[in-house]
Amino acid sequence: MIILCSVQNFGYYGIMIWLPNYLSTRFGYGLTQSALWTAVTIAGMALGIFLFGHVADRVGRRPAFLSYMLGAAIMVVVYSQLTAASALLIGGAVMGFFVNGMLGGYGALMSELYPTAARATAQNVFFNIGRAVAGFGPLVVGLVSAAYGFPVAIAGLALLYLIDIVALLILIPERRGVDLA
Repeated sequence: MIILCSVQNFGYYGIMIWLPNYLSTRFGYGLTQSALWTAVTIAGMALGIFLFGHVADRVGRRPAFLSYMLGAAIMVVVYSQLTAASALLIGGAVMGFFVNGMLGGYGALMSELYPTAARATAQNVFFNIGRAVAGFGPLVVGLVSAAYGFPVAIAGLALLYLIDIVALLILIPERRGVDLA
């Protein structure tokens, strides 16, 4: 769970902190235009979070997380290659959908993995360790961007999502419907 929470938060902060700067420096977008593109990405995130629960309830937690993680890995690479304004707008919404959409499932997943007496502690400790690790996301993305460019830095996040997929498949069992009370 620490790996899953760390990767999700690292990707979110790594992208969202640098996105306005990327749009400004690479494409010359002004403050208003980069704010619109960022807002559309956030709208995609909100939709992804909202729909994640529905998807997870229908197909199970692991398949839902797997599809969102795979979507995030693909979309960060795709987004890093986009150059047209409309493609960046649409791609940003889709990237946001997957990159942060899985956030909607952590509560349910941890509730199914831990007995009632430990759930609140598990959720708070694991998610906040993930947030602490993710605090380095903007720094790492900034350093990689300075050395190799933002497209390489954002595409590099795909490797984290692949690590996330491996951790999910190896370490997280499907527990949908299992009562741990």
